Amino acid sequence: MTSAPKEQAAIIRTERGLTIAGTRITLYDVMDYVTAQYPPKFIQGLFELTEQQINAALAYIETHRSEVEVEYQQVLKESEELRQYYEEQNRELITRIAAQPPKPGTEAAWEKLRATKAKRMSRA
Repeated sequence: MTSAPKEQAAIIRTERGLTIAGTRITLYDVMDYVTAQYPPKFIQGLFELTEQQINAALAYIETHRSEVEVEYQQVLKESEELRQYYEEQNRELITRIAAQPPKPGTEAAWEKLRATKAKRMSRA
């Protein structure tokens, strides 16, 4: 038996994209860390993957690098578009919330926070 069938069974395509079988972790999640050159053991621990799962994911990425990279770039583009959309949608709400006075009884905590922030900004 070759490693290709194992690799194929370990990486499946779902509605979320290429996913590590038995998890909700996509290869695009892993790609963020592969691209940033994190070591495989770190990625494995971060996502709580077995050695077999991380090895299958990295092997799939390496074997199908161009296809995975195209999909990864599309995921990054869509994520940025969503971030911008929701930032715009929530801008007014966030401004309104920020303008509200502190709730009764929290004034001292807010003053301490402001003082700490001012002190930190003066050091920078």
